[in-house]
Amino acid sequence: MSTVVHYLNQFFAGFGGEEAADHEPVRLDGPQGPGRGLAAAGLTVDVTLACGDDFFGEHEEDALSTLLGWIEEFEADVLVCGPSFGSGRYGYACGVLAREVGRRGIPVVAAMTPDSPGVLAAEGAAHIVPTGSNVAGMREALPVIASIASRLAAGEAVGGPDDEGYLPRGLRVNALVDRTGAERAIDLLLAKLAGDVATEVAPSGDRVPPPPPVDDLASARLALVTEAGCVPQGNPDRLPTRHANVWLRYDVADADGLAPGDYESVHAGFDTTAANADPNRLVPLDAVRELERAHIVGVVHDVFYTTSGVDTPVATAARHGQEIAAELREAQVGAVILTGT
Repeated sequence: MSTVVHYLNQFFAGFGGEEAADHEPVRLDGPQGPGRGLAAAGLTVDVTLACGDDFFGEHEEDALSTLLGWIEEFEADVLVCGPSFGSGRYGYACGVLAREVGRRGIPVVAAMTPDSPGVLAAEGAAHIVPTGSNVAGMREALPVIASIASRLAAGEAVGGPDDEGYLPRGLRVNALVDRTGAERAIDLLLAKLAGDVATEVAPSGDRVPPPPPVDDLASARLALVTEAGCVPQGNPDRLPTRHANVWLRYDVADADGLAPGDYESVHAGFDTTAANADPNRLVPLDAVRELERAHIVGVVHDVFYTTSGVDTPVATAARHGQEIAAELREAQVGAVILTGT
């Protein structure tokens, strides 16, 4: 008999919404929530693991240690994560867990929107079934998840993304075809000339459409965000100099600028000498204060946001951006100056 483990967040496990987002990891017997739908689709869940989205994000190492320990204890034959749909925090947790479990040789099936940060976080370790942004896509996704997971648990072969309905994993495998590479290349060229742009190896990428211009800058709240690793002198909150897994905020409500000696850059990817001589080169607080006094901008936001961008995985950087953006929206910030190195 195969052992199927299912990972859910606090909401789908039935513990509650945001008020339960700090719920520690927990193990439950049998299927919970969407797991019952998987059972109806032919995949019997033996154990459900659940964790609050905030707990995972704030205590990633501890959460992973606990969850991975349980998965190894159960000798799982397959792990199912989600569906997380369009949820950024839940999707990220699913992707990270999928990546770590996959590295241990256990097959993983997840489900989320193609633009979820979990897709990048998984790093190709999981068969990810694409979904819509909300639970309306549950009925369509569960049979596909169940079919792929059942075969993986049994050690059976699974076809390619186009045939099985999962996202490309970025893996290259040898395949025997009846046409030479030259013939396939000519066909691709002719298709491109005819307007049908296609490739046998899809490139990875992420395009963010630019926002519309600010309607009235003179009444807008302006915020400062940087990936230049600008922190108070001595780095009291221990921002990593590279591979940053956190972002920080610092209060500048009463400051006209960042004084040399009070702030520094801990970024490990460039020579910080000139930046440390004048931290406003990293976070131009002095300049935007002048704009504020001249009524060119409405008001400067009370805090600035910082992280160090060097060697940070794209999935982590995307999560940082989503979390900072959520705070900016809540504070009704209308414009942001984002500085880099």
